[in-house]
Amino acid sequence: MAIYSIGDVAERCGINPVTLRAWQRRYGLLKPQRTEGGHRQFDDEDVQRIEEIKRWMESGVPVGKVRALLDGENVRVHDGWTTLQEELMSVLRHARPSKLRAKVAAIGRENPIDALIDHVYMPVRQRLGLDQNTARTMCSLLDGVLIDYVAFCLTGVRKKAGKDALLIGWGAEDRTRIWLEAWRLSQSGWRIDVLAEPLDILRPELFPGQQLFVWTEKKMTRRQLEQLEQWQQLGFSITPHGN
Repeated sequence: MAIYSIGDVAERCGINPVTLRAWQRRYGLLKPQRTEGGHRQFDDEDVQRIEEIKRWMESGVPVGKVRALLDGENVRVHDGWTTLQEELMSVLRHARPSKLRAKVAAIGRENPIDALIDHVYMPVRQRLGLDQNTARTMCSLLDGVLIDYVAFCLTGVRKKAGKDALLIGWGAEDRTRIWLEAWRLSQSGWRIDVLAEPLDILRPELFPGQQLFVWTEKKMTRRQLEQLEQWQQLGFSITPHGN
């Protein structure tokens, strides 16, 4: 039977080790064996269980109800992502940066990054962006905290073995989204740096030999696709991300 370390499982399943520890300690979702030195050891059954947990959560089940579902119990499942959105909105209404930072860090430890971006942070930012007054201010507060947290996470990833890359926003306006997409890429083994200011004109020749990712916010135009193909033919390692 194959045995995996928490780092191996995190890379294989696309889940941060901090999240795996939270699933074990706080929610009792995992029961890995331990070495004599106290290190967690996972087998193939553990990996299958982690994948099942991911599927439940991506379908909208809150992490607190996953264990009952795994045990075959009948539970009333509501949209867990909507609950997290409302919890985040509640913290934002108090306009306390310290409490907001704590909330962002807590849900970041317990939930898959892809799901958080797509089902919590982007919907909340879209709701706040519809208001011209107070909600816009709250959105700016949230964006600052998100960028701060993502930068902290990216710094941690850079301390580990991995592949270096630079993420560039191309013709985009949403600066915070660039950081969120960098966070997403970091879960695939990339040690990401971010060109924080989106560009209208790319200059890949300024970054020779580097792996570049470009994010466009909207679907790439025909002109952008043609330009990307030309750069690739010239030997630049440049790859579209997301759209």
